[in-house]
Amino acid sequence: MQATLCFIGGGNMAKSLIGGLIASGYPKANILATDPTLSQRNHLTETFGIACYEDNNQAIQQADIVILAVKPQILQAVCKSIQDSIQKSNPLILSVAAGIRSNDINRWLGGNQAIVRTMPNTPALIQSGATGLYANPQVSQEQKNQAEHIMRAAGLTIWVNEESQLDVVTALSGSGPAYYFLFMEAMEQTAQEMGLDAKTAHLLTMQTAFGAAKMVMESNLNCAELRQNVTSPNGTTEQAINTFEAEGLRDMIKKAMLAAQNRAVELANELGDDV
Repeated sequence: MQATLCFIGGGNMAKSLIGGLIASGYPKANILATDPTLSQRNHLTETFGIACYEDNNQAIQQADIVILAVKPQILQAVCKSIQDSIQKSNPLILSVAAGIRSNDINRWLGGNQAIVRTMPNTPALIQSGATGLYANPQVSQEQKNQAEHIMRAAGLTIWVNEESQLDVVTALSGSGPAYYFLFMEAMEQTAQEMGLDAKTAHLLTMQTAFGAAKMVMESNLNCAELRQNVTSPNGTTEQAINTFEAEGLRDMIKKAMLAAQNRAVELANELGDDV
C-alpha cells in the first residue's frame, strides 16, 4: 500500500512534485496538502483532485510522510506549530526548504525524527530538476527509498553522505541554472550586436544550449572530450575557446561557485538560529 503524503505548503515546488507523482501513477487519494490561502487550496484540489486542509495538524494526523514545502524563513515557526503532531505520529520528514539543516529541523520538531533534507533546483518545476538528498541517522533504507521516489517526480536525484555536501550541491545545481541563463543572455545580446534580430538570436541560443546538454547526456564522452571534438585546430571554435581561457573563465566559475557555497553556509547559520 502506498504511503500517504502530506505537503505542508502548496507553492510551486509542492505543485511540481504533486503533478509529477500523479503523472507517474501515484494515487491521488494518498496525497494531501495544506495551505493557509483558500484560493491556493481550491487550485490544488481543482488541478490535482487531492484533499487540501487549512490546518496542518489535521492533515499530519493522516500522513506517513510529511513534506515541508514552505519558505525557509517561516520553516522554524511552522515546525514548532506542528511539533506535537509530529511527535505523536513520527512520520518521515522530507524538507525541500533551501538552506535549513536537518539538525535544526529536528530540534524544532522536538527531536528524534527521521529527516531527509533535499536541495532541488528550479527546473524541478518542469520535472527536469537535479536534487541532492541527505538522510539523517534516523532514516531507514525503506524511508530513503520513499524519499527518492518522491523527489524523482521532479527529475534526477543524487544522495550525498555528508550534509555539508548539500552546500556544494547548492553552488552547482541549485544556483547553476542562473549561471547558464546568464551565459545564454550574454550570447543573445552579443549576437544581436553582431547583426542578428532578437528572435533569431534567442532561438539559436536556446537550441544550441539544449543540443549541447542533450549531447552530454547521451554521449559516453565527458565534457572535455566533447569540447575537444568540436574544436578544430585553427578554427573559429578554437579562437573562442582560447579567448575564454585567456580571460580566466575557469577561475571565474570557481570563484562564483565558492561564493555561492559560502553564502549557503551563512544562510544556514542565520536561518538555523532560534528567534
